[in-house]
Amino acid sequence: MASASDLKGGEIIAQSLHKHGVAAVFSLAGTAHTYLLQALAPLGIDVVSTRHETATVLAADGYARTSGRTGVALIKNDQGLPNAMTGICTANAACSPVVVLSSLSPASSIESGGDHYELDIVKPVAKWVRIVPSPDRMAEYLAMAFHQASSGRQGVAVLGIPQEFQGFTLAAVDIPVHPVARPPAIAAQDATALVDLALKAKRPMIVVGGGALASGAGPILQHLAKTYDIPVVGNSHGRGLVPEDNRHGFSWPLAQVAARHADLVIAVGIRMTQRMGYGLPPRFSKTATFVQIDIQPEAIGRNRPVDVPIVADATSALEALSSGLTAQSFKGFGGTKWVNDAMAARLQRIAELGRDPQAEIHPYQIGRTLQDLLPPDAVVVGDGADILNWLHGVYFVKHPRCYMDHYPFGSMGVGTGLAVGAAVALREEARTSGKPARPLVLLTGDGAFGFYCAELHSLAHADLPITILIANDGAWGTEHHGQLRALGTSFNCLLGKSDYQYIGEAFGFATRKISAGGEVHDTVKWALGTGGRTLVNILTDTEAGKVRKSDPRVQTIAFEDLASSLKVLSTPDVA
Repeated sequence: MASASDLKGGEIIAQSLHKHGVAAVFSLAGTAHTYLLQALAPLGIDVVSTRHETATVLAADGYARTSGRTGVALIKNDQGLPNAMTGICTANAACSPVVVLSSLSPASSIESGGDHYELDIVKPVAKWVRIVPSPDRMAEYLAMAFHQASSGRQGVAVLGIPQEFQGFTLAAVDIPVHPVARPPAIAAQDATALVDLALKAKRPMIVVGGGALASGAGPILQHLAKTYDIPVVGNSHGRGLVPEDNRHGFSWPLAQVAARHADLVIAVGIRMTQRMGYGLPPRFSKTATFVQIDIQPEAIGRNRPVDVPIVADATSALEALSSGLTAQSFKGFGGTKWVNDAMAARLQRIAELGRDPQAEIHPYQIGRTLQDLLPPDAVVVGDGADILNWLHGVYFVKHPRCYMDHYPFGSMGVGTGLAVGAAVALREEARTSGKPARPLVLLTGDGAFGFYCAELHSLAHADLPITILIANDGAWGTEHHGQLRALGTSFNCLLGKSDYQYIGEAFGFATRKISAGGEVHDTVKWALGTGGRTLVNILTDTEAGKVRKSDPRVQTIAFEDLASSLKVLSTPDVA
């Protein structure tokens, strides 16, 4: 006979989530998590319903990126796990702390002659993958899943739980929670080497990514930038750690043209991927000295040799740099004019484009309007190809955790799922602070919007406010103009300018469709001002993207970076 203290397995899972501070989970509904879903409501944990398993994981990812806390996704193994793969790949590549609970079918359902797998397909793309071996160990394994997702280089922990375990009656257990281990502080000899190199530099540049964000390095980066006139250049999750004022803080998409003039590059919590030119010429100077700071030793030296490798917490290392410069009574590097000089031709050309209100809508008009109307702490989610290139040229991030897109995995369409999670995080923040939720905008291309547009139902079902702007050029724009440049024509790239506003209407969004440049400002102002769910179908100039294939000054995402590629593709080194 069960005692009064006995619990269902689903209740033990729910209590573990509650003890780990989880306030919301993202779930695609079904029988897979019946007892768990029943146990969440009494603990005050919201269940946000999604329409596709990739979006389920993406929502947990967007929640983590916005809040800094671990996101939780509930999916079914079998068909659900293959559906979730893109979300898992995206979140893990972005180093987002996400726990995926995958409900496994009962052992009795395994066919003797059928195809059966547990979690094998996800092992190559997640940080940590395990299966709970017995019902009495669920709390233990859940604690380890949270520990793995949030410790060290953060990522996705996938935990398989046999479905029948949730319905078992079990004796109450202690719910363990592992404290997050502190990353290593910088070694004394590394701190000395870092300070010595900085004192010798004439044009140092600090380049920051998600590792700096996870470390909470914003305050020390702002201190270094302002005190010593060191340009801090942020990419992706590193954007906004120093406000992008083009004096002390810069965005990599724009300021990358200055990187080749730096004689000292301090890479902090950032991987030297293709977007960073692999850290190689022509993006960076052949003679530049490289320092790389990362908590994961294996990440250091990726694609290029590093002069001073430092395995340490980003904040610790940067504070050591600041202390060392102060001890030397160092006055500063004489300003960041050299960065602005390198950007001048680019900024001038960008300023010239998209200024005619009588012409077809240029994508720059959308980004400029957001820059004008949004408060500095608004959250913007970007998605698509061409539209992201345009957005990078005219939108500047002022605070950390206020911008995200599909980098670094690069799968288009993921912005909608990310926005669901961001909206939940902003709602939680508003409940805690008692203030209105900060504005949330999803700016997406028409191609990207089509991937997961059913997630508009997720937003509506959970009553989450958002403004969605679809830059609709009626094409896979990047491919269309690439083919035109190579062949003089294009194939399988034109989509037609569909009436996507009707999808918004189907899910209860207030919608508008515009096609003239003079309509952009007032329409976006209306969309932001409703405080609810709005969608604007913005018909943009299909030919606008042509200039991006011919003018490197407006290319904020460059794809041909290796010297060997330049000989063939003739990409100017200012791209």
